Amino acid sequence: MIDINEIKRYLPHRYPFLLVDRITELELGKRVVGLKNVTINEPFFPGHFPHNPVMPGVLIIEAMAQTAAILAFKTDGSAPDDDSTVYFASVDNVRFKRPVVPGDQLVMEAEIVRKMRNIWKFKAVARVDGELATEAEFMCAIKR
Repeated sequence: MIDINEIKRYLPHRYPFLLVDRITELELGKRVVGLKNVTINEPFFPGHFPHNPVMPGVLIIEAMAQTAAILAFKTDGSAPDDDSTVYFASVDNVRFKRPVVPGDQLVMEAEIVRKMRNIWKFKAVARVDGELATEAEFMCAIKR
């Protein structure tokens, strides 16, 4: 298990954009499972939407990508420094199956599809209470 303090060593994101609270499973070179506890205190809920708060889909994808980035750095045996940035190269086959709302625990699983130099391809899903919320494939480039 990886706690928030170690997560912060592998992700340059900070509040309000750090979207992974804990890593519960990690198989180097294969897959990772992370958690995001969704609370009403998230800074996006007052505007998305005041009468019916829903976590924006792009932030669910970002949370899955942050989870995948931890897998990439741990697999490479490295950590980002001040000169490192991880960029999306593509996001494909995205499907939103259910809304994510305050009180939900988002369980994100990402697996490595392939790696070519500094480009990583992942397949990821996010679930709430075992029910599929979002699925996507994405590629990320790590620039150092």
